Amino acid sequence: MDALFLQFQQLPIDKSLISLEPGSIEFPYFCYPVNAVPIGFEGGILYCFLPEYGGMVFAANPESCADRCVYPLAQTFSDFLRLILACGSANPVEQIAWMSRERFENHLRAERATQTEEQKAALSLIQRTFGLTAMEDPFAYVKALQAGFDGSKIQYSDAYYEVTGLERPGQE
Repeated sequence: MDALFLQFQQLPIDKSLISLEPGSIEFPYFCYPVNAVPIGFEGGILYCFLPEYGGMVFAANPESCADRCVYPLAQTFSDFLRLILACGSANPVEQIAWMSRERFENHLRAERATQTEEQKAALSLIQRTFGLTAMEDPFAYVKALQAGFDGSKIQYSDAYYEVTGLERPGQE
């Protein structure tokens, strides 16, 4: 398990303020990878690690507007926190998958306009605790990561193939 993530879990902040509600996968959505290690939740959106991809951070969104339900958000947990520092929460980061830069910038402005003092304090604690700086261009970072991503190692349940109508790899 990522050491930085373990430290993050111990922080005395309400992680739902940054769209990372703690929880476990008791009733998985069809698109949740079978071996996902939860980082946090935002409604039905799961933020997670997938062991076959090392420390990369993913979103699994059953209602995704993108062409897939599971996609990478950050190469490392440290980068994920830097993205959150830049965007105020994991929500805008997750939505980059299907947004244009203009739409993302508008969403980010709206997100910042509604940020509470409690959220700002949580972000400040993350920044001070880990000595991180906000990601300079979150949109470009996430788009570049997603553009070159090979999702063939993601392990899905039978329900995923039933719901999507896709054929499980290796089956005729």
